[in-house]
Amino acid sequence: MKHNLDKQSPLQIGGQAVIEGVTMRAPGMLATAVRRKTGEILVKKTPFISVGERFKLFRMPVFRGAAGLIEMMVIGVRTLNYSAEIAMEDADTVHGGKDDGQMEVPAKKKETVKLGLTVIVSLFLGVAIFFVTPIVATTLLFGIDQQPLAFNLAAGGMRIALLLAYLGLLSLSKDIRRLFQYHGAEHKAVFAFERGEQLTAVAAGRQSRFHPRCGTSFLLIVMFSAILLFSLLDAWMIQLFGTLDIVTRLVTHLPLIPLVGGISYEFIKASARRSETLFGRLVIAPGLWLQRITTNEPDEGQLEVAIVALRCALGEDEGEVLSTIHVQEGGLVSP
Repeated sequence: MKHNLDKQSPLQIGGQAVIEGVTMRAPGMLATAVRRKTGEILVKKTPFISVGERFKLFRMPVFRGAAGLIEMMVIGVRTLNYSAEIAMEDADTVHGGKDDGQMEVPAKKKETVKLGLTVIVSLFLGVAIFFVTPIVATTLLFGIDQQPLAFNLAAGGMRIALLLAYLGLLSLSKDIRRLFQYHGAEHKAVFAFERGEQLTAVAAGRQSRFHPRCGTSFLLIVMFSAILLFSLLDAWMIQLFGTLDIVTRLVTHLPLIPLVGGISYEFIKASARRSETLFGRLVIAPGLWLQRITTNEPDEGQLEVAIVALRCALGEDEGEVLSTIHVQEGGLVSP
């Protein structure tokens, strides 16, 4: 089956791995497919309106990337929580707990507050570990505070080292390695769609697990973009004030993190369209290399889950009778 995809609008289709499953995003719809212990695939479909569709400002270059970064973090936390609830319900069933086939649905207000706190804490920890720590460490360990390029190259190198160490430690966990298999399945399913293949586990299995628009690649581009942007900012600040201390550096760098994210989004979007050129291959190569850590080869069952999520997001599940799939309709998602 051939699918229509606007090549000038990458990121129409995307997803992420969750616990024993995959979330897929298509225009107007989110679908999270989770494999239960029984073998059944449980799908939650949720109508989705992005901030870019609701506000013209967030359709503009750079702004759309900054807004999309926060938006996908909210969606990511929400879908991970959903898959965790399924996993806990299955664990209770295995250990003799009550299972009536229905999950307890928390009050919407309570769920929203919990989600908001989780996103805030996650953002705070991410900024503290990957942005504040390298600045403080570089200031204390090296005498290059007034050398913008050298300082930001050192801090940037430290950020990349922290990212690699973090991902490396995660990959030691058996559960995380399985999550990385679903990450590979998500990439393969997206590739099958983009290349006009049939949306089946067999067709997806033939695709690469390394995708140029992966969030892992995005993180790496953020790291490199930060080096360039913060070097220019520091040079300007030193030119303006004559010197630059750690407090001023933190106060000026941290508010620009969304800008770094927005610029990185535009960069990865442009490079994805040129991924077949020599320049494009060189640009995306580091991100693809990093995906050797964050993706693993999926099995056929995991590919099936990813395909189910994608087909449900695309609205291709209507009219089908699939005994192993239960579709659950969710409420509107509009972070």
